[in-house]
Amino acid sequence: MNMPEYGMSKQMNVGGLSRVLVTVFVLVLLFFMGACSITKVDTGNVGVLTKFGRVTGDVLPEGIHLIDPLKSSNQLSVRTQEQKESASVPSSEGLIMTLESSLLFHLDKDRAADVYQKLGADYQLKIVEPTLRSAMREATSSHGANALYTGEREQVAKEIESNLASQLAARGIVVEKILLRDIQLPESLKRSIELKQASEQESLAMQFKLQKEKQEADRKRIEAQGIKDFQTIVAQGITPGLLEWKGIEATEKFAASPNAKVVIVGNQKNGLPLVLGGS
Repeated sequence: MNMPEYGMSKQMNVGGLSRVLVTVFVLVLLFFMGACSITKVDTGNVGVLTKFGRVTGDVLPEGIHLIDPLKSSNQLSVRTQEQKESASVPSSEGLIMTLESSLLFHLDKDRAADVYQKLGADYQLKIVEPTLRSAMREATSSHGANALYTGEREQVAKEIESNLASQLAARGIVVEKILLRDIQLPESLKRSIELKQASEQESLAMQFKLQKEKQEADRKRIEAQGIKDFQTIVAQGITPGLLEWKGIEATEKFAASPNAKVVIVGNQKNGLPLVLGGS
């Protein structure tokens, strides 16, 4: 064999080996791709795997995953969701009111497979909405309409939240918060409550005014008593001798002044001279 033929044969062997390697690689890749498929779970979701319509119990977090091609990924949101509800609810007196509320909740990702199997992807419609409506009616039925309209809304919200938390937790749903947006009473009852509140405010204002007047009267009484006590003490200290002594001092000062005057000696009442001023 000459050199050109040997070189050509060597090139053919190398080329054949390369084709074999490429073929093997493609076969391995096809086998791997046949054994697995790629699926993506969106942000804020989990993927519940099913195989031939049966929930396998496997739950995928968000991201890219390789799964059995015979399995399907069914996404459920684990983000906070809002369920709004407007329902006619009774008070303890039997009056019908309209209560508007919002429930904030999210799916427990560890229970996602169970929720999907027992309730399906529309679990919010099947379990959250009716449970919220029932809890609203149960909570308001133990409170009066006046109390609901005025000071007990927070208490009603806590009762609804507690009721929902216990019922929905067993279903794999976590209650975050219940918000009471509005309570609409019958118009006649609403006017009566508003009139009562206005009367109570007027009564409180009058009580405050009377209390203020009483405090002012007490202040004046104490002030008058102080003046009376002062006058009594001063009166007790003024004696006839003190008055005569003060009279003598005044007479001396007046007599020593340069003004023209007439002095009459021998006043019969107290013995002090009578001084008459001149011009």
